[in-house]
Amino acid sequence: MTPRTRATRLLAAVTVGLGAIALTACGGGVSTGTAPAASGEVITIENCGRTVEIPSTPTAVVGMHPSQTELLLRLGLADSLAGQAQATTQKLPSDVADLATDVPVIGGDAPPSREELLAVEPDFVYSPTTYEFTAEQGFASIEQLADAGVAAYTATGGCFDRRMEGTVDDLFTDLENLGAIFHVEDEAADLIASSQAELTAVDKAVDGQDRPRVAQVFIEGTTLTAIGAGIEYDILQRAGADNVFTPDDPAFADFFAAEITPESLAAEAPDALVFAVSDPAHEAAIRSYLAATFPDMPAVREGRLIAVPSTDLFPGTLGNVSAVRLIAEGLYPDTVFD
Repeated sequence: MTPRTRATRLLAAVTVGLGAIALTACGGGVSTGTAPAASGEVITIENCGRTVEIPSTPTAVVGMHPSQTELLLRLGLADSLAGQAQATTQKLPSDVADLATDVPVIGGDAPPSREELLAVEPDFVYSPTTYEFTAEQGFASIEQLADAGVAAYTATGGCFDRRMEGTVDDLFTDLENLGAIFHVEDEAADLIASSQAELTAVDKAVDGQDRPRVAQVFIEGTTLTAIGAGIEYDILQRAGADNVFTPDDPAFADFFAAEITPESLAAEAPDALVFAVSDPAHEAAIRSYLAATFPDMPAVREGRLIAVPSTDLFPGTLGNVSAVRLIAEGLYPDTVFD
């Protein structure tokens, strides 16, 4: 898959909206616990405006993206994994990669087809967006999965009614929900605590400092898309940025992203630019484009160009927390982050 194709896939994925998730029961280490014992307790969730019942602890789980697979592994659910999707788009962190060695890879660098997904006989799938459930693309729809007895969970931060207002803290809702679904509440609480501690460290480090004006952009070839709302906006805020593009801008009244012209971005003269990258070649191409297009922009002139792995911007991933720290360190290079 080329960087351009990957960029298109990323924008398609992160722009898909979902319904809210609420569970009635209401970056860190790796749990060394074994898979939880099956439970006869029925757990009911409201997912995208529909009620889903999980009759017992899932034992055949598919992470629909490496970010979701990582989260499941860190909750100690390696023995419950029946498949890992889109595994070639992102390597798992080294400290959990060995746990997934024997987990079947389905879908390659794209979401698995309906046949590929159902072939591993899952009873639960965890996805960052509804793109992975687009029947028109040949993927299993949520309705088809339900008919096959498979429960589908999508990250809270990507929900349709959250897409414009999503926050990093939505990850903690996912962890609480997954902890209850799989009866790994202690493991979930540990991940929440470690992630909140990292966010608190960033909060303390940037508190009281003059916030640089920062624009977050998505670049595909020479097409510029500005990000002005949603979880990406919150990530910048948490990192100590004064966002150039905000939800108050009419361009982002109905959607978190909007195509802009190079001239309009240059006129904003941001102090720093944040952009998503899929691999080193993609990052190099973007840096070359920015240097050639905006040589007089403060962000380019002063070298304040901050690349963030695109997967860290997917909803429902520990990477959301990592992105906050990565951006903060780029904005405040002389600051000590405990």
